[in-house]
Amino acid sequence: PAHVQLPSPQNVTLLSKDFDMILTWTPGEGSPPDVTYTVRYKSQERMDKWIKVSDCKNIHRTSCNLTCVFPNVFVKVQARVKAVSGGFQSPWVESEFREYHLDVELAPPVLNVNVKKNFIHVKASFPLATCVESLSWMYDFNLWEAGSENKKQYERNFRKTTVTIDTTAFRGNYCLSARSSFQSIDFKYSKFSQPLCMLLNQKG
Repeated sequence: PAHVQLPSPQNVTLLSKDFDMILTWTPGEGSPPDVTYTVRYKSQERMDKWIKVSDCKNIHRTSCNLTCVFPNVFVKVQARVKAVSGGFQSPWVESEFREYHLDVELAPPVLNVNVKKNFIHVKASFPLATCVESLSWMYDFNLWEAGSENKKQYERNFRKTTVTIDTTAFRGNYCLSARSSFQSIDFKYSKFSQPLCMLLNQKG
């Protein structure tokens, strides 16, 4: 009978996290083991049209990466998901609206450090999806002698920039830690990465 419905997905959440925009949900209570999910989205540019997401049709997993699915990262989007099993389906469940550009949560960058005789070259790499590579991601980092509270700050370096630091005057164990930053309406920052420490100018 048509009134038999599958349990709806629960906790449907659109998250902008670690440079990605991801829809997550949990199975409805009492869902059959063979249940699959289908996701659609709409943007504020076209509020009347729910658009199919080809990578998230009849999937078994409980998340869908939407980062490069919508053409414009500067508009608010909403997503919805339904459960399907056999000939049955659940009602659609909708997320809140989110905007990648404003709501993105950043992950710390990975620091690449090249130690030369009297210099270190510091560069940061980011776990970015190709569609958002062109945005002006930046990174800040601190350099300090291990055990010291006195941190030298290097701020607002563009993502692909290598920063060269003269270490002639440094002796001993020095540490670096970085965070990602991004300017939308105001600056957004990630947490700082785990410190990366190195011995500089040790005799012998």
